Amino acid sequence: MTILTPVAPAPAAISRPAMDPRTLRLLQAPILPTLLRMAWPNILVMLAQASTGLIETWWVSHLGTDALAGMALVFPGFMMMQMLSAGAIGGGISSAVARALGGNRQADANALVLHAILINLGLGICFSALFLVFGPSLYRAMGGSGGSLEAALRYSNVVFAGNILVWLLNALASCIRGSGNMLVPSLAVCGGVVLLVPLSPLLIFGLGPIPAMGIAGGGLAVVLTTAMTATMLALYIFSRRSLLRPTLARLQGRFFVDILRIGAVGSVSTLQTTLTVALTTALVGVAAGPDAVAGYGTAARLEYLLIPLVFGLGAPLVALVATNIGAHQPERALRVTLIGGALAFAMAEAVGIAAAIWPMAWLTLFDHDPHMLETGAAYLRLVGPTYGFFGLGLCLYFASQGAGRLLWPLLAGLLRFLLAVGGGWIALSLTGSLTWVFAALGLALVAYGTTVAVAIARGVWFRRG
Repeated sequence: MTILTPVAPAPAAISRPAMDPRTLRLLQAPILPTLLRMAWPNILVMLAQASTGLIETWWVSHLGTDALAGMALVFPGFMMMQMLSAGAIGGGISSAVARALGGNRQADANALVLHAILINLGLGICFSALFLVFGPSLYRAMGGSGGSLEAALRYSNVVFAGNILVWLLNALASCIRGSGNMLVPSLAVCGGVVLLVPLSPLLIFGLGPIPAMGIAGGGLAVVLTTAMTATMLALYIFSRRSLLRPTLARLQGRFFVDILRIGAVGSVSTLQTTLTVALTTALVGVAAGPDAVAGYGTAARLEYLLIPLVFGLGAPLVALVATNIGAHQPERALRVTLIGGALAFAMAEAVGIAAAIWPMAWLTLFDHDPHMLETGAAYLRLVGPTYGFFGLGLCLYFASQGAGRLLWPLLAGLLRFLLAVGGGWIALSLTGSLTWVFAALGLALVAYGTTVAVAIARGVWFRRG
């Protein structure tokens, strides 16, 4: 006689929540079409934002040289807020959300939204207080005085009073990007751009019952459009169409750590880049004076424009890599990274080669001083052909945010800093020639991109310890 023994259900039979099809696409769809589909909205919005910055600067220039100089004094600090909130801390937010969704931990992904908002609100308040209190001393140290200092303070006090909205906007946008949705943040930011173009001159120069506010009006236009964009993102993320379902869950330290362990290291990398450019600018100034600084600064501005271009590709990489890491698909995560890095290299290298062949096409947009043009052209001819390595390294930095492994991008950034600043100083001391300083800058970019690429290709993400 056969005795039937009850069989316990297999562990695989235990029901788990079904994974959303949008997340499954990140784990299973062909890599290149998926990456390009996610990247194009980001690239579009980055180009729109860059264009708007130039348009706003053009409007402010109608107020005179002091207003233009005042805005220039405030711009680096405000741009750093954008880079920190969107690229550094924002990358940590996107990575944490994507890894939770990739691991089918929907409740954790939902809880991360509240933690992300609290982190960015806290940081936004701190940075606003720093600039509002120490702004006058900072702008004086940067060379502001008289009318330019007064204009800088009028603009700075407005934009940094509303700086918390920038951090809130980027917290919401980073959560949405972490869910794999690049289109909604891009549409919201483009909506803000469309509003800013007419609103900025309206508030600067006034019309009818609206008084002319001068440069403060330009700052108010930025704050108002940021508030509108943040509102649009908040309405989406709390709607039924969002993959995330934010909840007022109990705060947990592990969620704060999950975001900040990546975001904090990313912030160091952002500061590394800023310090490298600042000190190499000082080297050029010591070697050849203000006209050479103008030429180098104008030429190097093209390098800065590569950052938003590569970010358009890097933000999808954060989501794709993190989702696949969370789902225990390391081989696919690595393939995604290498394909994304190759695309970034090609884009940045095309820009660099074009700048090296036709440097005057860029430089004469800003000035026609012979010494300025000579210095800028020398920089672009030597450093432009290495821009592909800068794009490669920066793209792999974003992918490393997704993997939660930022050690090698940080070390590569340090190597770039040492070669650019230290190597440039040695070259200047031995030769007295800017040509060799620029050669050091090009070598530093090659070392930066190559170091990160080789380390990731050799599997450093997946080694314990």
